[in-house]
Amino acid sequence: MTMSSNEDGFPETLSFQADESTSRKKGAHRPHFASVFTKDATTVKTPKRVHLLVNPYAGKKKGRTRARDAKEILEKAGVEVLIAYSAYSGHLISVAAGLEVKRGDVIAVVGGDGSLSEVITGRLGQETTEKETFAIIPAGTGNSQAHDLGIGSVEEAVKSILGATRQGLDIAEVELVKGLPGNEDGTMTHYSHNLVTWGLGVDSTIQAEKMRWMGPARYDVGILLAIAANKRRTATLTLDGQSVTNDFTLFLVQNSQTGGSMLPLAPGASLDDGWMDIGILKKMTRRDVLKAFGMLKKEGRHVFHPRVDYHRFKSLGIETSVPTAINIDGENIGSTPLSMKVLPQAVNIIVPSE
Repeated sequence: MTMSSNEDGFPETLSFQADESTSRKKGAHRPHFASVFTKDATTVKTPKRVHLLVNPYAGKKKGRTRARDAKEILEKAGVEVLIAYSAYSGHLISVAAGLEVKRGDVIAVVGGDGSLSEVITGRLGQETTEKETFAIIPAGTGNSQAHDLGIGSVEEAVKSILGATRQGLDIAEVELVKGLPGNEDGTMTHYSHNLVTWGLGVDSTIQAEKMRWMGPARYDVGILLAIAANKRRTATLTLDGQSVTNDFTLFLVQNSQTGGSMLPLAPGASLDDGWMDIGILKKMTRRDVLKAFGMLKKEGRHVFHPRVDYHRFKSLGIETSVPTAINIDGENIGSTPLSMKVLPQAVNIIVPSE
């Protein structure tokens, strides 16, 4: 990747190098992807105790079953397991906040990206002095973080926990209005490990939530409905102190490379580089959006679309004339105005051993 000046005034636009060993699809080669981690992993002692926090409603309500399987394998390995279940959306924040975590403990989350986000939010909100270690046991609809870590099953997740190999994980501290537009309820601070989305992408997930019976296919239907609506979206975007007001289609703010439905949203993102990445889809016609979405689904080729800019930042703000919806780690939980800053390697995350 290379950096250059940008017509919108942001100083560092990232330009991707095409992987010419791949075939051209939608008019472009696949881009070269960044390394998921930029630093070496460390191995510590196998944990004596694991806090297993479970979202029983994750995915197709498989959380409880997968938690039971994980608990059985861990206990056979001599690990003490303390288990707790969430009862409603957002409950894991308070459950996590109430944990008594000792040095060397692992906090394992059975669920998806939103569940891990809630648990990290609950723990970082306690201002603990020790950097804590988290693990993900995939049970959600998307499982983007688990995908980037190379964890695809309960068995792989538990093996990773027992192997005790970990990496630093950047976190975004996000301050925003609590509740979606029309149901605002003060402000809140949330911690994101995966993604923050504004614009068409949030509109599509709101549509998708109404069609959960469709399974993962609902995300594709949701995006098509959002494209058809072609809403005007004006915002002031601030990156590292530089602001631009314009009409935009979508902001994809990423720490990990993948998002919902395993879409390669941010080919340049690394989980521990101290930066967040943002793909800015400028104002587009329906035809432009359909083309960009098609390029996105073809291994991240959207970064070569002429109406897409890609940046890296340490602080970000989004302001709008009226509240607009924000999605954090797959959950529609808040509204603008929003501000965020990167907390480099604020926590540890368990990864598969070599």
